[in-house]
Amino acid sequence: MRKIQKIPRIIKIEDVNEFVIQCMFNNGESRKLDFERIFADWNVKKGDFEYKLLDKNEFEKVKLRNYTLSWPNIEIKLKSPTGDDLIEPYEIGADVLYNLSNPIDKESGFQFGLIIRNARIKAGMTQHQLAMRSGTSRFYISRLENDKTDVELSTFRKIIEAGLGKHLRMIIE
Repeated sequence: MRKIQKIPRIIKIEDVNEFVIQCMFNNGESRKLDFERIFADWNVKKGDFEYKLLDKNEFEKVKLRNYTLSWPNIEIKLKSPTGDDLIEPYEIGADVLYNLSNPIDKESGFQFGLIIRNARIKAGMTQHQLAMRSGTSRFYISRLENDKTDVELSTFRKIIEAGLGKHLRMIIE
C-alpha cells in the first residue's frame, strides 16, 4: 500500500512585518518565516533571484498563490516542455517554507487541552473519570490535555457537555 504524504500548504498569509511573514498552514498551525535570517543563510547576493527581495518594498508585495508564497513582481523565465518561454512569478515551495519556519507560541493559538484540563481539575475529576463520562479513553484525554493530538469538534462537544456537564458555546467574530 502506498503511503500518502501530507504536503504542507499555506492557506493564509496572516501578517507581513518587515521581512517576517506569518502564515497559516493547512494543518492549522501558524508559523513565522524570518526572511532576513533565511536570505542570510542562503547567502543571497546580486544576480540571485531573491536579491530583489532584500528591498523591503519589493518583499512586501508577497501574495498567496497555489498554496505557497509568491512574488509576482519578480519574474522567472522558464521553458515549457514544448520549448516555449514561460514567465512565472518567483515562488518558494510550501514544503521548503514549512521547514524554514518556526511555530508561533502556543499562547497565541487555541488551547483546547488547557481548557479541558482546567475545567476537569475545577470539577474535581480525574482523567479516567472524564474519559468514562465522555466515552473516550484516559489515554486520549491525557494526549489532548498535553496538546499531543487534535480534537474534532464533535468529540470536544462530547467531552465538554457529557463529560464535564457544561455547555459549549462558540463565537466567530
